[in-house]
Amino acid sequence: MSSVKQFMKFVAPYKWKIVLTVIIGVFKFAIPLLIPLIMKFVIDDIIDPQGVHNLTYEEKISKLVWIMGGSFIVFLLLRPPIEYFRQYLAQWVGNKILYDVRDRLFDHLQKLSLKYYSQTKTGEIISRVIHDVEQTKNFVITGLMNVWLDVVTIAIAIGIMMTMDFWLTIVAIILFPFFGFSIKYFYGRLRLLTRERSQALAEVQGHLHERVQGIPVTRSFALEDYEQDQFEKRNGKFLNKALEHTSWNAKTFAVTNTITDLAPLLVIAFAGFFVINDSLSLGAMAAFVGYMERVYSPLRRLINSSTVLVQSIASIDRVFELMNEKYDINDKTDAKELGRVEGKIDFENISFRYEENEAEVLKNVNLNVTAGETIAFVGMSGGGKSTLISLLPRFYDVTGGAIKVDGTDIRDVEARSLRNNIGMVLQDNILFSESIAVNIRMGNPYATDEEVMEAAKAANAHDFIKDLPQGYDTLVGERGVKLSGGQKQRIAIARVFLKNPPILIFDEATSALDLESEHTIQEAVEKLASDRTTFIVAHRLATITHADRIVVVENGEITEVGSHDELMKKKGSYYDLYQVQHLND
Repeated sequence: MSSVKQFMKFVAPYKWKIVLTVIIGVFKFAIPLLIPLIMKFVIDDIIDPQGVHNLTYEEKISKLVWIMGGSFIVFLLLRPPIEYFRQYLAQWVGNKILYDVRDRLFDHLQKLSLKYYSQTKTGEIISRVIHDVEQTKNFVITGLMNVWLDVVTIAIAIGIMMTMDFWLTIVAIILFPFFGFSIKYFYGRLRLLTRERSQALAEVQGHLHERVQGIPVTRSFALEDYEQDQFEKRNGKFLNKALEHTSWNAKTFAVTNTITDLAPLLVIAFAGFFVINDSLSLGAMAAFVGYMERVYSPLRRLINSSTVLVQSIASIDRVFELMNEKYDINDKTDAKELGRVEGKIDFENISFRYEENEAEVLKNVNLNVTAGETIAFVGMSGGGKSTLISLLPRFYDVTGGAIKVDGTDIRDVEARSLRNNIGMVLQDNILFSESIAVNIRMGNPYATDEEVMEAAKAANAHDFIKDLPQGYDTLVGERGVKLSGGQKQRIAIARVFLKNPPILIFDEATSALDLESEHTIQEAVEKLASDRTTFIVAHRLATITHADRIVVVENGEITEVGSHDELMKKKGSYYDLYQVQHLND
């Protein structure tokens, strides 16, 4: 299905409001079409240069007052409210459709896999949701409303001209075919150029978003000049695409405007000839010239509309390219909701690869975990520990084998209900640039202030929070920049306390902290893990010696399983890692 057809599904609920807007618009554009007729009447019937009607001075003034008085009433009392309602309805419909599209896009973005986000720049996504969606409004207002109004205006004007002089009307519209050919010739390529320009702009925005977030890195490595060059390359690419688009657009306007400028000259020439030969009245000539403006002004607007439509369709293409992005993780049609689980987890012959043409990251992983057990994964970086953990909440799906929770394959249940049973604390937890209370409430958006405070106390976070200027209402800044690493981790643990899930995942949760923060957080982690099935991915082995079982993962395979004491006695890979960290004393 084409992107435009998909977009029309969002338009469909408002079709009758669009029809009403067009009907009101017809009256709005039809009223000014009276002006050339008024001019014809004033010249031929009141001024009467040929002396056909033999009116007295008083009769001429009386007729002039009546015709102009009626005209002023129409233009002062009828046109303003018509103009208001047309503009209001057009913008109302356009903005409602934009709201619906963005709403659907955000819902779609929340369902896309982590793999998609790892391969796509955030700035490019934002560009499509904000800039490209905004451009689609022009398709509604211009393509579905204004274009039809201009076409109707041209049709009415030509109809009136036909009643005055058929052959002069033919002269007036004789250049229409040339106009149509030029539009078809120029606007095919313009759509491609518009799409390329939009993509180049998205690349600039993507690069800018990434670099703004990475300003500390740029400063610390004194890379300002290098980064300026990198930005200028992308900005230069956008400039070239914009100039190429502008050049083609300028050629389009040069040709089409020349055609629309020639037509009135033809009418003046032929009308003048007819007046000289007494086959056309002077008033009719004046009216014809007036109607040429009424015909070719909408025609020029159609040229502008064509440009706007090309740009909006290019944006529609980009919006639905994102909206049509496939989900890597899909619930089965008969997927059932998973209630609160006990926490028994079985990894049965698990294998996994990120891409079909890549090597397996995990191979034949088997592990049975009883409810309430604490399992620690250790091993060298890149061995597959974090990958294995990411399969449990279905951030990725296994490519072989199965993961079962309480005996149920996690692919047979709704992913959201599965994740409701899991709480995660990562090495780099994302905090939103709102208050501490809001960030803790990510664990339960409907929690009371007392419940938020209790969760913070359980996570050893309450003491530092109450010392902040606004306490729980303190804004943490983008990604929690105003807080230390340890403080951010305690906020992340607090929201897991608030969620109260039966399954916990700690992925390098303390590896980047100082010893004091690590000790404080370790206390909170052990308190949180009590009576819950807990998985810990750890770099510092001293933090996981209390685990019920320690699992050594090497090159995507489990090579050792046992308690700390058992593995130390075995003197295998775990023993070697422990020795390297000088923790055996």
